[in-house]
Amino acid sequence: MFPNSSNLGRPPFPPKHQQHSNFFNKLSLNIPPAFLSHQQSIYAEINFQKSVGNLATVPAVALQPLTYGNGSSGHRSDASMSYRGRKRLSEQSVPHDVKRQRFHSQRPETTVANQAVPLPEERRYSFPGSVQSPRLYACHLPDLIGCTPPLRDILFPDPTETTLPVAKDKLSQQVLDLFQVCQQQTCDLNRKELCRTELQREIQQIFPQSRLFLVGSTLNGFGTRSSDGDLCLVVKEEPVNQKTEARHILSLVQKLFSTKLSSYIDRPQLIRAKVPIVKFRDKVRQVCVEFDLNVNNVVGIRNTFLLRTYAHIENRVRPLVLVVKKWASFHEINDASRGTLNSYSLVLMVLHYLQTLPEPILPCLQKNYPESFDPAMQLHLVHQAPRTIPPYHSKNGSSLGDLLIGFFKYYATEFDWNHQMISVREARAIPRPAGAEWRNKFICVEEPFDGTNTARAVHEKQKFDIIKAEFLKSWQVIQDKKDLNCILPLRPTIQKR
Repeated sequence: MFPNSSNLGRPPFPPKHQQHSNFFNKLSLNIPPAFLSHQQSIYAEINFQKSVGNLATVPAVALQPLTYGNGSSGHRSDASMSYRGRKRLSEQSVPHDVKRQRFHSQRPETTVANQAVPLPEERRYSFPGSVQSPRLYACHLPDLIGCTPPLRDILFPDPTETTLPVAKDKLSQQVLDLFQVCQQQTCDLNRKELCRTELQREIQQIFPQSRLFLVGSTLNGFGTRSSDGDLCLVVKEEPVNQKTEARHILSLVQKLFSTKLSSYIDRPQLIRAKVPIVKFRDKVRQVCVEFDLNVNNVVGIRNTFLLRTYAHIENRVRPLVLVVKKWASFHEINDASRGTLNSYSLVLMVLHYLQTLPEPILPCLQKNYPESFDPAMQLHLVHQAPRTIPPYHSKNGSSLGDLLIGFFKYYATEFDWNHQMISVREARAIPRPAGAEWRNKFICVEEPFDGTNTARAVHEKQKFDIIKAEFLKSWQVIQDKKDLNCILPLRPTIQKR
């Protein structure tokens, strides 16, 4: 599952280490671990400029033990960590490429990796530092011995071993077949996690208390073989000004990628969006993976595990979401940069539809288990909270084919785009808010934790009309033909994966 974000201790450094860098002299010895203040990030820039090409001089940080509920030894500092989110205002074995050895720092570090990849041979999800699978641990991370052990999780088994629904008709079988071919594989997860682990090591040379998290479709259960990797760099406890601080921090990361890591990172670009990101490609592995890296956009950590719980409590959810994402991509309405729907909004739309059926397929997790999805929960607890939620047994026996047809019908003929907002948090369509963020918006999809509009990219009526037309046309065709090929050609889709 997702990592503990407060597992790196900050004990005082010996005097000989304190003399290495003015940056460490400026650090408070009792600051909350895993985060930097804005002032410290400025000193980090100075430190970075002095040490590019020699980043291995940063002193290692010792770890302090912590006992978890299962009696296992973990790592956490004595300093308390109280990351507070914004509350709502209303209610395969991956071969070790020899080149990869040059990616690591020459100096061993006692860093703690944020391992959150399901390892099939052990059927587990791990805490940071528990990279002990033979495929990852033996040749990559020898210095992580003794770090926090994995937690076993009976709710979230290996995705490749998840029981799938039985298909009794042609359309349902087509949905299942496409899902099984295109779903993200364990080897895909491993590739992304290896890159994340190594990048965290390098970024910690600039920001020693930072943590790099895999988020989004990579971990939420809705990833495909072609999904990008989303990364969240958490550098301090407080929210970060995305227009100033985040861009400044990302400019340092981009500089690191384009200098020291230029042999391994391809095309690092700083994108100055509302939430700025660095886009780049990992070009070492046989299959290049594209990544988007943001700073302190921690709502992505929270919604990753909300969506992951929805993905696994009912076995019809993941196949349906994957087909909808592939359908939207084929019809060119799945690209926020071009004014259409992003994948996150599409997932929320599917979940909302499944919640609002006369006999729901999905419950409302945030209402039924508020303590597990508290938007103010400390970050290092987010990955643990969903572990006690049992599978949901719906009385609705609809097939995947029927659900897909119903999904298109709902958004083509039933949902009131002009007056309603899609809310997974409430498990219903709710009236649009009167705030400026929602005014004159064509599609309103509520982010379950911070209440923003995830579909704000759809800001042109022409694009909105195209989206609605695709829903209507696809519903009319598929309810008549009952053949997925009529709205999504399967052979080229499978070839692209």
